Amino acid sequence: MTDLPPAGDRIAKVIARAGVCSRRDAEKLIAAGRVAVNGETIHSPALNITPDQVEKVDGKPLAEQERPRLWRYHKPSGLVTTHRDPEGRPTVFQNLPKTLPRVMSIGRLDVNSEGLLLLTNDGALARRMEMPAAGWTRKYRVRLFGKVGQTDLDRLAEGVTIAGVKYGPVIADLERAKGMYAWASVSLTEGKNREVKRLMEFLGLKVARLIRIQYGPFHLGQLGEGAVDEIPARVWKDMLGEKKSRKA
Repeated sequence: MTDLPPAGDRIAKVIARAGVCSRRDAEKLIAAGRVAVNGETIHSPALNITPDQVEKVDGKPLAEQERPRLWRYHKPSGLVTTHRDPEGRPTVFQNLPKTLPRVMSIGRLDVNSEGLLLLTNDGALARRMEMPAAGWTRKYRVRLFGKVGQTDLDRLAEGVTIAGVKYGPVIADLERAKGMYAWASVSLTEGKNREVKRLMEFLGLKVARLIRIQYGPFHLGQLGEGAVDEIPARVWKDMLGEKKSRKA
């Protein structure tokens, strides 16, 4: 006889869906002894819970789960994509409108990078959209310093190895060049840490400005710097290939 799977959902998944934090950060909260179920502190995420069980984080009950929501945000340069910065730098989340619920970013942008950053109140949705298996294209406009031609950028099309790290194929097209400055569009799917800057340094170039204009099927469009725009559920669910609405 086949054993039935345990009832309910993994506790870290429940915390993430409540918008407290990502699933990975929820596992850290559990390991730190900050989560209790039915009055008992737990230390392992290997636990399924059902809706009738009372779960608390730092002594506070989880808020009633809101339906998953998704926003576009035009991140300005100079903001760190984190909730708390140990260096005291201004963060994305400190500069969001106060009318937004608690949200998390889908992926990150470096402090000096700008452009499209997707935000959600649902940790499970964030994890799903970040997974490399999705194979989503990230597209950037890059201002470069240094002499560059299309032939130089074409060197990235087959992938390169830098300091022992392999980078997959990148499509880079020169838009215009004048003197020591140029603009290029760069499309990639891996999204490794500081990937665009490291690839350009590999070509002997410096990145003077980096603007993300696309993440998967979502575009920055004409969204103004610092502005936030909610994507209707019917739109993003269609883009993600969801035929039926998920339950809130």
